[in-house]
Amino acid sequence: MRDNGESMTTMEQLQVVVNNMQAARSQVASLKAQVQELEMTIITVKEQPSELALHKQLSGVLIEVADRDALVTELETTLNSLKEHLERFLERENQLMETYQELKKVLEGES
Repeated sequence: MRDNGESMTTMEQLQVVVNNMQAARSQVASLKAQVQELEMTIITVKEQPSELALHKQLSGVLIEVADRDALVTELETTLNSLKEHLERFLERENQLMETYQELKKVLEGES
């Protein structure tokens, strides 16, 4: 809405939707990268020989991991959370695309 109470034009609405789509796509790309990285980390941790030390970074300090199973559980919990966020952003992106298509049809009808 504008300060004087006028509603946004269809073109302005379309621009807002496009900006939101770009932001959603950026978040989707970031989340996909984080999911892939975490999946690789889980695989690596599981494949690390038990006789070799395993470390994780905590507040800029590397500490040795005593309980590998707990670490894997923690990583898998984080992975599931990221996947849920990713799914929500994908749904939002689809909603925005539908809104974009609807607004585009309205604009084409106004031409």
